[in-house]
Amino acid sequence: MRIAITSNGPGEFSGWVRPLVHALMRQAPQTEVTLFFVPDDYATGRESDVAQRMFPRAHVVPPPSYVRFALGGRVDGAPDRADVVQYLGGDLMHAARVLGRLGGSGRSYKFARKSMAKRFDRVYAIDGSNAAELERAGFPAARVQVVGNLAIDGALAEAAGAFERNENDGAIEPDGILVMPGTRRHEIANGIPFFLQMAVRLRSRRPDLTVAFAISPFTTRAELERALAAGGHRNFWGARGRVVPLGEGIGLEPESGGPPFPVVRDAMRHAPSARLVVTLPGTKCIELAALGVSAIVCAPANAPEIVVINGPLQYLDRLPKIGRVLKRSMVLAVEARFRFLAQPNMDAGEELMPELRGTLMPGALATRVAAYADDTGARARASERLRALYADHVGAADRMAASLLGVTT
Repeated sequence: MRIAITSNGPGEFSGWVRPLVHALMRQAPQTEVTLFFVPDDYATGRESDVAQRMFPRAHVVPPPSYVRFALGGRVDGAPDRADVVQYLGGDLMHAARVLGRLGGSGRSYKFARKSMAKRFDRVYAIDGSNAAELERAGFPAARVQVVGNLAIDGALAEAAGAFERNENDGAIEPDGILVMPGTRRHEIANGIPFFLQMAVRLRSRRPDLTVAFAISPFTTRAELERALAAGGHRNFWGARGRVVPLGEGIGLEPESGGPPFPVVRDAMRHAPSARLVVTLPGTKCIELAALGVSAIVCAPANAPEIVVINGPLQYLDRLPKIGRVLKRSMVLAVEARFRFLAQPNMDAGEELMPELRGTLMPGALATRVAAYADDTGARARASERLRALYADHVGAADRMAASLLGVTT
């Protein structure tokens, strides 16, 4: 059977593609899987390399090759037909284009439009609420199937060591603070110096609390070095430093002195042993919740004009004189509309993961992290609630894989 999958950024690959492909290859090892990575502002550019290393039997088509394919050209590794084309990230139009070229049964996940009803046979929903959204969008209810959140299986599998270990995945001490600074370009450039400064401040006040960084496998050492050399945007008050060898992996050594902070690459393999995780909003919050790991979620608005957003408004800050002010105002206005930014908090209707928003200072964050690390009762209650929040989603990847493999060819 031939299955083609379209995807884009690191969150979609790790949270959606990875567990589904793992389930497909476990249930039907002979399945031919082709991964099309489409152009996207949220992508890091390394998704196709990581995917090929993780799934060497899959055909991987990187964004430049996909563009040639979408325009009608021939591309090495791209099939001439497919039994199923599955959307798992990026703009829906890319999945429609692949379907138009390869044929087969069109499938989507979480998102759909009324115009897709003629070409797509089914949409997989995360839960009942998502199914209702799809039906309101005009997709026939009879062709909506609730399977669950794929990210739950991705997190559980990584924690159990089901995926191949990433290169430069170091070791950390248990019961410490694990920092997950993000994967997007502006998050790397500004978040890593910011969180490094936080770690320096925390170590000076609480040397008993060890700190480590979980750096995505999509982030290169060169990107880390550039970020630490520059120190980030001035509004983040970050620390400069350098990347140094440390054990089997690498460490982040602050310019101000002191031993380097260790770096790991497989975040969910290490997160369960941490006392607390400090992270940004995103798929990682759902994955941490599935593992019952307590976390503080940071959404700094120190420089809103550099945030990546969907659509042409992303480039609003390039307008002379007023562009940055307009984008800053727009980003802050959109964020203010949401009661919560972390998906587990949205789903629970309460702040199970404390959220810190607005202009954040490294020293103030260090104080907050130390206080929550000491609050054993609050973290235990949050951990129990978080673990139960997505318990019913376990097995989503197997359910979805079984449905895809059941398509008549």
